[in-house]
Amino acid sequence: MIIVTGANGKLGRAVVEQLLKRVPAEQIGVSVRDPNQAQALQERGVRVRRGDFDDAESLHHAFEGASQVLIVSTGIMGEAGIPHGIRQHQAAIDAAKKAGAGRMLYTSHMGASPTSHFAPMIHHAATEELLKASGMPYTSLRHGYYAAAAPMLIGGAMTTGELIAPEDGPVAWTVHSDLAEAAAAIISEQKLDGMTPNLTASEAIDMEGIAAIASELLGRSIRRIVVSDEEFRDRMLSQGVPEASINMRMGMFLASRQGDFAQVDPTLAHLIGRPPLSISTTRLIVQASPGSRS
Repeated sequence: MIIVTGANGKLGRAVVEQLLKRVPAEQIGVSVRDPNQAQALQERGVRVRRGDFDDAESLHHAFEGASQVLIVSTGIMGEAGIPHGIRQHQAAIDAAKKAGAGRMLYTSHMGASPTSHFAPMIHHAATEELLKASGMPYTSLRHGYYAAAAPMLIGGAMTTGELIAPEDGPVAWTVHSDLAEAAAAIISEQKLDGMTPNLTASEAIDMEGIAAIASELLGRSIRRIVVSDEEFRDRMLSQGVPEASINMRMGMFLASRQGDFAQVDPTLAHLIGRPPLSISTTRLIVQASPGSRS
């Protein structure tokens, strides 16, 4: 049985939907914190069980009979969350091993590094080391940067007309739906062992490019304005943005200017059999704007 964790979340649910196109529902199980939210999947024949990364016994039950387990990464907010997140992932790895799974898969990131300026990348790198140490076959899905994060990074630019941010670098923005389709292919066809190549869209775009795309989609000018790191932090503080959120944004800008998210790769396109969606065609960067054109 293929087990998918976090199946009530955006990525996990999308993976399950793609798997349902490839394998019978009775061969799929989901591990979710709230089974009531996965009732629709259960009605379609998917096995639904409660699984909480902070409750090892629940994971043992949720992973029972697993042949493959996809561990969808837990979200963290800054460096303070890294130890807890690593403990959660260790619990999931241990449960998969105890269940006798033949392979574990993990939703990692192209920028995973123990020395990254961006806290989630440290989290991913540490989890990859846990996978290596487990002694089990594994696949670490090196995802491109999620395009869904773009609206948070560009702040109020859609209403003010000014995209004010520190120096940045190109980012291979990649959409959840493409990554979910690729994950389903990798799982169902037993492809790619160890660290995957970067699973990215076909282009990397910086904030200047984002401003240009937003301008075209909105039909009005969005100016990119570069400020110092200190000025950006002060601006965010004055707007009441929590310190943890500011640190996360700054970490992303620092990592991107070093090129951590810039490398594109054709592997995702090969897996899904078509060009990946670009951030410009998905309209994700203007989805939060009340004045965007339909």
